[in-house]
Amino acid sequence: MFGAGSAATGIAEQIVTAMVSEGLSEREAKAALWLIDIGGLVHDGRDDLEVISRPYAQPRERISSWNVALLNRITLLEVVKNVRPTILIGLSAQPGAFTEAIVKEMARHAERPIIFPLSNPTSRSEALPDDLLTWTQGRAIVATGSPFPDVPSTITGDAKPRPIGQCNNAYIFPGVGLGVIASGARRVRQEMFLVAARTLAEMSPLLKDPAGPLFPSLAEIRDVSRRVAVAVGAEAQRLGVADSTTQAELERRIKGKMWEPRYARYRAI
Repeated sequence: MFGAGSAATGIAEQIVTAMVSEGLSEREAKAALWLIDIGGLVHDGRDDLEVISRPYAQPRERISSWNVALLNRITLLEVVKNVRPTILIGLSAQPGAFTEAIVKEMARHAERPIIFPLSNPTSRSEALPDDLLTWTQGRAIVATGSPFPDVPSTITGDAKPRPIGQCNNAYIFPGVGLGVIASGARRVRQEMFLVAARTLAEMSPLLKDPAGPLFPSLAEIRDVSRRVAVAVGAEAQRLGVADSTTQAELERRIKGKMWEPRYARYRAI
């Protein structure tokens, strides 16, 4: 993760939760995350770390054998060369931070590099989708924080232009809120966000089309929110923070709570 502020550590917490749910210990999960802030790689040999990033500081002994220019200011490129990551997330608001050298180095070791330049607005994006797909010969899985146009097929080698999904919290939060309200959940637990994310992942067009976008179209947001809400409500019941109902009753409540836009018709007199 290029960036180690509240957004990065919030994402890191969610990733750790997902990894632990799949069998890793919390320590093993955190060991797989490498955060870079303004001072370079976050590791416990630095005395200038922010409080929120300290839980994700790598032990200095893990990097002691690295060939780097400055051990106390390890750059993103140096991390990519040594770690060989499969996922790169940008949360720095530094435009152009994902350079050609960094992306090509990553692509040498990852068959389908996952690259998310999430900073917005568009002018702050760590990279442009056109460049990321050019530098990876169309192999990268790209999602951005700001909207970008489709990437031409001349760049990706696809039969048609490739849409770029916008990684927007509109896919998750409305459904989470709806699921909490409809189920009457008394608390919101981390597991409820995790099941929301997994439900959204099941709707990814990329599962059916290698040249498709990572996220569903925002035109489908009502169906996305409904399905997320059902999953969140059911999870709240499983966790014991909401009263149990049948699946049919939960779906009925969710349907009843969904807002329907209805506009009055006016006639000029």
